[in-house]
Amino acid sequence: MGGISIWQLLIIVAIVVLLFGTKKLRTLGSDLGESVKGFKKAMNDDETKKDAEFKSLENETTNTAQTEKAKDKEQA
Repeated sequence: MGGISIWQLLIIVAIVVLLFGTKKLRTLGSDLGESVKGFKKAMNDDETKKDAEFKSLENETTNTAQTEKAKDKEQA
């Protein structure tokens, strides 16, 4: 029905192993894993930076609102 059966998938894997060898595939897998780890770390660092900026902006807004309230109380 147009899908890939398990046998076809096993034949493809066997051909890839024969063409590239296990050592090269292991190295490729390891390099790919390092790349994914680096990407995830960069994404987490970016989110942490954005969170810190948001909290800083939120604190500035809160401080400004509190300062305005204090000024209003002094004028009243």
